[in-house]
Order: sequence, then C-alpha cells, then structure tokens
Amino acid sequence: MRYLITLLAFLTVPALAAPPTSFSAAKRVAESEVYYDQDQTFYCGCAFDFEAGPDLASCGYEIRKQPARAARIEWEHVMPAYDFGRQRQCWQEGGRRNCRANDPVFREAEADLQNLVPSVGEVNGDRSNMRYGMIAGADAYQYGQCQAKVSFPERIFEPPADVRGDIARTYWYMRDTYGIQISRQQQQLFQAWANADPVSDWERERNRRIAAIQGAGNPYVDENAEVPDWLADSRRADPFDPDEAEGFSCSPRKSCGQMRSCEEARYHLEQCGNGRLDGDGDGTPCEAICR
Repeated sequence: MRYLITLLAFLTVPALAAPPTSFSAAKRVAESEVYYDQDQTFYCGCAFDFEAGPDLASCGYEIRKQPARAARIEWEHVMPAYDFGRQRQCWQEGGRRNCRANDPVFREAEADLQNLVPSVGEVNGDRSNMRYGMIAGADAYQYGQCQAKVSFPERIFEPPADVRGDIARTYWYMRDTYGIQISRQQQQLFQAWANADPVSDWERERNRRIAAIQGAGNPYVDENAEVPDWLADSRRADPFDPDEAEGFSCSPRKSCGQMRSCEEARYHLEQCGNGRLDGDGDGTPCEAICR
C-alpha cells in the first residue's frame, strides 16, 4: 500500500508542473502553485483568502456598486482577453467563445499565468477591457483608500503606482510571446511606468514559480535571462522622462489648441493618456506643433 501511494504521488508531479491548458485550469494552478502563500490583492492590497474573499476593511475599500463581486476574489487578465483576442481571426468570426473552441494560441494566451493576478471582483469587473492610463478628469471613481481609479466616460483604468511596472512588464511579455501589437502611446506610457516602479522581490519570486510551471519566465523580470539583441535595443530606447515635464499637470484635460509646447502635448498624451491629442494614432500628438 505504501508503495502504491508513493507511486501515485510520483505520477501526479508532472501534472502539477505542466502548463495549464485552459483559463479554468490556470486559475486553479495560480491559486495552488503561485499565490498559495500570498494574501494581498493586486490593485488594492486588500488582505484576502481564496475561500473567504477579500477583507475590504483591511485596505479601506469602498464598494462602488457591486457588493456581491466585491466580496469575492477574481482572476484578472492584466492584458485583457479582448486585447490579445481581437487581433486574431477567431475573434473576428465569433469572439471569445469561438477563440476558445478553435484557436490553440488564444487558449494558451488566456491560460498564461504571467498575465493572471488576484483582484477584488468588483475592480476586475469595472476594469473589463479598459485601457490603462492616467485619468485627468474629475469624473474618476476611486475605491476608498484603494488607489485604483476608473473613468467610465473615458474608458480608462488608472492602477496604483506600486503595480504600474508589473503591468508594463506583463504587457511586454504578452506582446513578445503572442505577437500582440501595442500602440506607441501605450509603449511610451509603460516605459515610464517600468522606470518608476522597478522589479520587486515578489515579482521575481512569482516569475520563478511560473517559470517552473510553464518552462520559461518573463525576461523583463528575470534580470539574468539571456536577452536577444533586438530586445536589448528596445530596452535602451530613450523613454519619456516625466522629470522633464516639471510644471505640467493632467488636470484640467486640454485640447491641442490649449497646448503651449510640444513637450506639454507629449506629457498629456503619454502621461495623462489623453488619446484625443493623437487623432491618427501615430504616436505624435498635436501635429501642428509637434512636427
């Protein structure tokens, strides 16, 4: 009997170490193999238990509208399924359900542990597929003492400063792994975020655990990983430096006609997420003054 138990335990080890093949499987693996000893939600830093849900009082969280979702932990795709799905043919022909049924690359991306973080359910639902950015208007909602903000009119989600680098590095990993296109505007914003929020000890440990399961880690987190020349070149690209924009502010929200310089226009595009300044989406705002 002892031999049989030992044999069964041995046979189950490869299954635990194998990459998950579906989103539902990925959630189970993330809980048991990656976040098993972690007790803080990603955006708000609320203490939580996977079964009991988040302790909203521990982080001063204020429910916006959905108490049922606020009372549970949900797995957030840092890069939404919409972002990595809509660029695939399966999405054009039937959306997420069709991609799950017919596109193995989409299923792999949806189940990638690098892109999954535990979140207060209401925040996960509110963020949905909104893009990340800096919210300038007064219509933003903040969840009490939780520093995450959401603007429904602008469809922008502003994460707290202490996870912005994590988000940037996750986006770059998804971009490189699955060939996802990221706008120049977002790339510049993420570069600034990564510079301001360097890799933390937990981010390194999380990456190590995921690499043990999936066979490879995120090279933007693992400083010892061998980096291809093209990737090293992209890391050396000069990022937008917010220190050069001293005196600029995201509030009030401005139009091109109100900009005093190209530098101010770039600040509002890249730091404040004011995409209306870049009407043709080429990454250059207010082309009348930014030639």
